[in-house]
Amino acid sequence: MTEITTSKTIVGEPEVVEDRAVDVDALVASEAWRELKAAVRSIRPLQSPDGHVDDPADHPRAHELVLAMVRELPKFRGALPHDTDYLDALVTDLERWARGGFGVPDFFDSLGAFHPELHRVNGLKHLVLFPMYTQNGSTERLFEAVLVEVLWPDFVATLEAEQYSNALFVPVRFLDFTEGYNTHSAVLFPETVAMRQIPTFTWGAIFADREAARFRRVVHAASDITRLDMPADAARLLSNQRLTEETFAMWDLIHDRTHMRGDLPFDPFMIKQRMPFFLYSLEELRCDLTAFREAVRLEHADETDDVTRDRARLVQYAVIFDRIFRFAISGSRVRNYDGLGGQLLFAWLHQRRVLHWTDTQLSFDWDEVPAAVLALAAEIDDLYWRSIDRPKMAHWLAAYDLVSSTLTPHPASRWAVRDLPLDGPPKGLTDAVLDDEFPLSMFYEALQKKMVTVIESTSGITAELNAEFNAEIPSE
Repeated sequence: MTEITTSKTIVGEPEVVEDRAVDVDALVASEAWRELKAAVRSIRPLQSPDGHVDDPADHPRAHELVLAMVRELPKFRGALPHDTDYLDALVTDLERWARGGFGVPDFFDSLGAFHPELHRVNGLKHLVLFPMYTQNGSTERLFEAVLVEVLWPDFVATLEAEQYSNALFVPVRFLDFTEGYNTHSAVLFPETVAMRQIPTFTWGAIFADREAARFRRVVHAASDITRLDMPADAARLLSNQRLTEETFAMWDLIHDRTHMRGDLPFDPFMIKQRMPFFLYSLEELRCDLTAFREAVRLEHADETDDVTRDRARLVQYAVIFDRIFRFAISGSRVRNYDGLGGQLLFAWLHQRRVLHWTDTQLSFDWDEVPAAVLALAAEIDDLYWRSIDRPKMAHWLAAYDLVSSTLTPHPASRWAVRDLPLDGPPKGLTDAVLDDEFPLSMFYEALQKKMVTVIESTSGITAELNAEFNAEIPSE
């Protein structure tokens, strides 16, 4: 067996690696990766949506491809010593799947051996191989192979250690990937893996490079279309990939931990029950606005260092522009809770006269924007604080009132006129919500038509695929 060789070597324990660079080009170009990726791409068409290989006539070919994966995986041990236990468990899970006749895959054991959260070292590489679906990508649990590297700049590490503890959070960059990630998916979550039981999840990875690249492409186009005079700091985000990746890592760090913090309904993630989609919208928006609020605080705190202060200022622009330019008009109009959050933020700022669409040009009163954003955050926080004393349906109605006080519901809405089965189970209220309960405004209808091609072009985007906007910034 020939292990992958690179021009650099990792010495010492993974947790304290100083020379953290396994050469990216060597890893991606290695024969082991090429063969592994080819095997994964070849087995995917043989799989059914739940991951099993249905046709017995395909089993001999599936055996060949599993053997190819089993042959290549040990070759990564030298390049990725921190993943040795995981690579060994992968071999075991693959062999068991083949022996069992290629039924519904069960990769519980290898998932349990994969712990990127234990090695948050800037530039550290991982190989990820699972049968899994990809959020905002494929809904089928097909095999995916992904090479990633951790994004963990010093200022983010300090924030996590001192103020925003989040042991599960792992920001990463793409190095290479199979078809399921040639999509809009920008997350790697363990719950998407095919497995026999649900474990206690210990990590969640977010591709900051994809978030940054699509943000830059979309906002660049939207600012041109709306003739927005981009502030100098925001313009820096549009011209530099690394800077934007670090900004998103800071935003995501605070957003992710917020799901479990604050005066919350009993089930803060709101994923264990079916409910109106605008409640999911408010939860995601609450987490983003919390990140915005903390960024404002950090920007003005005397003890904040210069790098953190700069990124905190940029987080504020990122939250606003990603929400109003991309979230609001991305995806379908079927219960699009992220889209609704973008619409709500835009309308809130407009109605407080800190955002202006005048003479077909968009402008902001930037000195007044933070207070307006924080006011919306306070409204949502108050809704949550009151929720613990309210019955479920009363909380839902109050949440609807918050949204509909700013956004105009569909004229056919039963919720708007309270034509609801209030004497029945909550399911009746959820069923009464229209798929597009809060349609796009005329502004957004026009903007969406001009932006749809740009937004679709970000499917599968990486930093390299967005190189036309790249620039370098000096080391700090």
